[in-house]
Amino acid sequence: MEPSAAAATSSRKKRRNSSPAAHGEAKRFKAEREDEGATATTAAAACALPSRLPRVSVPLDRLQQPITLNELTELLHFAALGRTGGVSQPSWCRLHHQKNVKGVNVVIVEDLSQSHFYRHYLTLRHLRTNYSSRVTFTPSPDNVASEIFSSEVPKSDSLSQLHKENSELPKALKYHPVITKFGTQRRGLTAYLLTQEEMVGSHYPVKGLPGFEEFASTESVDSVTDSSPLYGLDCEMCLTEKGNELTRVSLVDSDGNCVLDDLVKPETRILNYLTKFSGITAGMLGPITTTLADVQAKLKALLPRDAVLVGHSLNSDLKALKLIHRLVIDTSLLYRKEFGQRFKLKILAEMILRRQIQTEEVMGHNPIEDAVAALELAQYFIRTGPRQVVENHLEELWGYTIEEESTEPPAPEPSHRFADILQTLGRSVAFSGKRSDVALDLSNQQWHNSDKEMLASFRRQTKCPFLSVLQFSSFSDHLKPCVLQRQQQQNQRVCANLRDMCAVFAGPFPAAFTAKEVKRLFRCCGPVRKIKMLNTAVRVHAEVEFKLLEGARLALKTLNGYSLQGQSIKVHRPVNESLLDLDLTLDALASDPLNASHLYAVKLKPSVAECAGSSAKVNGRTLDSQRPGATSSKITNGLHPAKASDDLSEETLRETFGPFGAVEIVVLPAKPGKRATHAYIKFGSSEGRRAALSSSEHLRTEGYVICPSLTPPHLPSWVALTTTSVVAEGDDEESTHTSSQDQEVEPMMGKLDRRLGKLFRFLPDDTLSVVVLLGCNSANGPLPGLCFMEVKSGSRGEK
Repeated sequence: MEPSAAAATSSRKKRRNSSPAAHGEAKRFKAEREDEGATATTAAAACALPSRLPRVSVPLDRLQQPITLNELTELLHFAALGRTGGVSQPSWCRLHHQKNVKGVNVVIVEDLSQSHFYRHYLTLRHLRTNYSSRVTFTPSPDNVASEIFSSEVPKSDSLSQLHKENSELPKALKYHPVITKFGTQRRGLTAYLLTQEEMVGSHYPVKGLPGFEEFASTESVDSVTDSSPLYGLDCEMCLTEKGNELTRVSLVDSDGNCVLDDLVKPETRILNYLTKFSGITAGMLGPITTTLADVQAKLKALLPRDAVLVGHSLNSDLKALKLIHRLVIDTSLLYRKEFGQRFKLKILAEMILRRQIQTEEVMGHNPIEDAVAALELAQYFIRTGPRQVVENHLEELWGYTIEEESTEPPAPEPSHRFADILQTLGRSVAFSGKRSDVALDLSNQQWHNSDKEMLASFRRQTKCPFLSVLQFSSFSDHLKPCVLQRQQQQNQRVCANLRDMCAVFAGPFPAAFTAKEVKRLFRCCGPVRKIKMLNTAVRVHAEVEFKLLEGARLALKTLNGYSLQGQSIKVHRPVNESLLDLDLTLDALASDPLNASHLYAVKLKPSVAECAGSSAKVNGRTLDSQRPGATSSKITNGLHPAKASDDLSEETLRETFGPFGAVEIVVLPAKPGKRATHAYIKFGSSEGRRAALSSSEHLRTEGYVICPSLTPPHLPSWVALTTTSVVAEGDDEESTHTSSQDQEVEPMMGKLDRRLGKLFRFLPDDTLSVVVLLGCNSANGPLPGLCFMEVKSGSRGEK
């Protein structure tokens, strides 16, 4: 073994032996999680099923770089068209499970920059809590809305084939209700599941809605796959004193085999058996003791967690069962008619399955027969595809034929503009905002005088366009007279506030202490941007500005009360107006979706580790620590100091923090040729971070000091772009003007955030929502914008 390898191995062994407490604490948390009960274990097993919820992820290295308008359109193209449209994943991010994306909504906010967002961070609650991806946006001189619609989609064989199929689509099919809803392509069963909005609109029992508080609920998983099992369901009811109550329930599996067929005794007195339809008689129910609760329990036991229930107008059956099940295919909504009308199950079975059901010769309906018919109708639709289904049964079901169309000259080369392609595929596009020169047909534009009017009009729609772009301009109108000057002032203030948040004052230091020595001491908490020595007539102090918010936080945590040559130094924040709500801002940043499972860690030098690891500074006792960088072999209060030779490495960090939870990523920021002084650790869930933070005292015994991540990953790209535009702060008169301007802008930012929240809640599930604060260009350099991305999901909900 090489000497260096042997030393490293020895060091790891000593580290493990020196502090079993930290690992013991981690194991205790792990044991607690494992002992949370059978219910939690079952839920965890269900979560192991592959999730099909679409989501956006951005690699860390790309979060630290701004994106351009062209890169944004890459994401929009892929979200709308995917690989079936010949479009590749964006170069800078990943959209997972794109096939399940149901729509794209883009909000453009004029003349707001990234500095506005962080200046009013606490006010913009919706934006900071409901978007899990956030990246700096480079201001564009072009009309962003127009560029989105007119952007060219790369040519491909797949796209050409889609063009060909849709250009050949007869007019009778192009506007057919089935084609309008489901398109022409054959897809898996997940494409035909009812969304939560569709279930509410079709009067299905939905958890959380009034009237369904006492309904039982199956334990369905959040999402299913195209291979999930289908089950046909049908019920029969009779009229009682309470209304319609369940008297029979039948369930068949995906092969049509009956797995449940039970008669049910209603709770109240029966007024009418409805025998003509239900087939139920008094004699049949006489000896029955099975209750509604009994069949609910049987169904919950029989149905797998990813089971999809199929039925015809299944909402009535689930209401009779007083059962909530989220995964549903309704055949009355597959085989659609114009104006919301529906076919009877008997007609569909006769025309498509060539089978007679519900005949007059038999008294009442047979629920097993009806459940099988609904199941086979759904399977046929999925297997055949919407276009072929319509073509096969256009005349007999919908009552019209495809007429011969006159021969026309060959069509011109198809357009590859984004909006044109979507419209060719039968997907609606729309622009809403003030009158603007947007590259889109006027019929697809809605002009409004205010953001309030625009939002109200958009929310009145019965169906969202597949691609919608909304341009918010009220804020821009308010600032228009001096927007550029205000933007620059705003940017300067936010950069100054950020510097204050990253700064601490420290002292007193020994008389001969230099800036270099102060930096050497404080860089153990994180990278230091600048040291400013403050020499008074009596003592020496220093202002320390870190590059990261975490550096200042750890300096307060570890170096306040640190003993230096027998003299205790104090570390504290600057005191000014901009930091009055600093504690609230830092707490919000720590719980920000971008930081929720991230941890910041540093490895302290022995002298600092001893002081940080003990409570001496809190109790007023002073440790006789060495000068910065010096080694110390003593152990304070029984705590073992870290080894000076131990550098941060991914291996040691995974070994130390792995017991608290699955470690997904370890980031060690360092310049080429330099060793890392701090690390970011991303756990698989926020639970891992919580467990590590709860064990922070034990981690100190190994020399690690930790805190929640605070600095958003994209912030360096913003700081880099704004460096040239930051100038010295103005005089007192300008500061007074700025403060009054902030008070004027604050309620407008709150109103904007509430409107964006209303819009987000209105969007259908599985819609990619993008919000772009445009920023702007100025003579002093760009004022960067900010791009937020999230795929709305009913299971996640709004926070």
